[in-house]
Amino acid sequence: MASSLLTIEPLGDACLVVRFGTGIDAVTSRAVAAATAALTAAALPGVVDIAATFNTVAVVFDPHRADPRDLSGAILAGLQNLKSSAPTPGTIIEIPVAYGGDDGPDLAAVAAHIGLDSEAVVRLHTTTDHVVGMIGFAPGFPYLLGLPAALEVPRRATPRTSVPAGSVAIAEHQTGIYPRTSPGGWHVIGRTPRAMFDPRRDPPALLRAGDLVRFVPVTGPLRSGERIR
Repeated sequence: MASSLLTIEPLGDACLVVRFGTGIDAVTSRAVAAATAALTAAALPGVVDIAATFNTVAVVFDPHRADPRDLSGAILAGLQNLKSSAPTPGTIIEIPVAYGGDDGPDLAAVAAHIGLDSEAVVRLHTTTDHVVGMIGFAPGFPYLLGLPAALEVPRRATPRTSVPAGSVAIAEHQTGIYPRTSPGGWHVIGRTPRAMFDPRRDPPALLRAGDLVRFVPVTGPLRSGERIR
């Protein structure tokens, strides 16, 4: 973790933002994930919540129980051991995906846009390791980094009002997986039966920032409502 890129700045009177540069990449995401885990384990007095993005960690605190200057020093001390070590890769998780057809209605259009056939798109998508950059948009929705440059496409000109749960979609340099039916403007190339978010699980979200995702193609369309826990 590069200490020269780590800064701490206030966000209002009850939050400190730990910033790891401005990059959006796998190395930074893993550093953020390691820092989030370390700060959570430290259980710093007065801290009520910790939330991570692509390159920041927000530390929310009770201003009646913690002084921001003291807390800033404690945060730096808590991350000291991480500065000289490379971030540890997250858990490797395989995600089965039915590509194309009703499960991936945009696959053919994506292939045509980039000048490849659908099989080539699937091959590129499934032979690349994707790193979870952050969780956001909806509970359990992963923003996955590492999409091959050949598959980069702009967002849909007209977003869909309803994207089925489990849809695997791409836009620009990322892949996302919709944890529930919701509006969306990314290109849907497949669908997975794995539940991205289940409040009955501990933790509820299947993926965490820093995890490594590998997509595995499955044959045949998914049955309505099919899920793998």
